[in-house]
Amino acid sequence: MKRDIILAGVGGQGILSIATVIGSAALEQNLSLKQAEVHGMSQRGGDVQSHLRLSDAPIHSDLIPLGGADIIISMEPMEALRYLPFLAKDGWIITNTVPLKNIPNYPEMEEVEKALAKVKNLVALDAEAMAKAVQSPRSANMVLLGASAAVMKILEPEKLRDGIRRIFARKGDAIVDANLKAFDAGLEFSRKQ
Repeated sequence: MKRDIILAGVGGQGILSIATVIGSAALEQNLSLKQAEVHGMSQRGGDVQSHLRLSDAPIHSDLIPLGGADIIISMEPMEALRYLPFLAKDGWIITNTVPLKNIPNYPEMEEVEKALAKVKNLVALDAEAMAKAVQSPRSANMVLLGASAAVMKILEPEKLRDGIRRIFARKGDAIVDANLKAFDAGLEFSRKQ
C-alpha cells in the first residue's frame, strides 16, 4: 500500500509540523518515506508545500506526479485549489475553510467554494474554530491532520497520536495534550462526514 500526500498552506500555518508528525508515524510503522519540501516566502506568508510519499515498498522519487496525490491537506482553501491538478481521481482534499487573504487578487470565496464543491471526496472544516473549541487555538494544523487520519489508511490514528507525543514532547505535557485534543476533534469530524 502507498499514500501520496501533499501538504499545502501559507508560511507559519504549521505545514512542516504536520509533515514531521506524519514522517515520525511512518517511520514507527516501518514504512518507506520520501519527502520533498518547497518553501515559498514562508516568513512573509508565501505558499508552502510538502510532498510526502509513504509506502510499504521502496519509493523511487520524492515528487508526486500530476494526478497522483491520494490526499491534499490544505491549511487554506485557495491553496487546496492551487494543487488540485495533483489530485488523483479518487483522491481526497482535507481543507480548512478559513481563507488567509495575503494577496491583493485573492479570488472571491464563492468561486473558491464552488470549485472545491466539484471535488468528489472533500472534507472542508473550520479548523481554527475547532481548535479554539478544544482550547487549543494554535493547533488548527493538528485538527486537519486528525481529519485526514480518517481517510489516510496507511497510518493508524494511534501512530499519528504517538507522533504528536514525540514531536511536541519537548514543549511539555500541556502542549502535547492540546495538540492531541485538536487531532481528535478533526478525526471525529471527518469520521462523521
